[in-house]
Amino acid sequence: MIYDNNEGEYGKYIIQELQDPQTGTPEFREMYKRFSNRILWIDDNVCPGSFQMNTAWYYAVPERDPVFEEHAHDSDELIGFFGSDPADPYNLHGELIATINGEEHRITKSSLIFIPAGLPHMRLSIKRVDRPIFHFSVVTAGKYEGGAYGR
Repeated sequence: MIYDNNEGEYGKYIIQELQDPQTGTPEFREMYKRFSNRILWIDDNVCPGSFQMNTAWYYAVPERDPVFEEHAHDSDELIGFFGSDPADPYNLHGELIATINGEEHRITKSSLIFIPAGLPHMRLSIKRVDRPIFHFSVVTAGKYEGGAYGR
């Protein structure tokens, strides 16, 4: 038998609709909507036993700079930024400034960033968005904790 999408006994592990985590202050959540579109979020609340993952499109420069403050987690994190041009997939078609332990990096290419547990990271400035940028983050804990969302 073939089940459609998230039907069947194990369909509960297929997340296809956003269950908004309501992270950050109300002001931060409103600002976030003006430069990005969160697609899906999964964590232990959405799917018991899961680690946390966030996906979003960045499509504008936010009015807040930096948009995220530096923070650290008790578990590892993987962060991705990908350009949306299939003919030129390594070109971000934008510019970000990402900070790792105080060290600033200008990001202009599609990138994966590994952040070991405890390493301060992601004071993030979005300087230019010429085409939508796909962003994701994965924290290997069941919930996102780090205080980067509009304290």
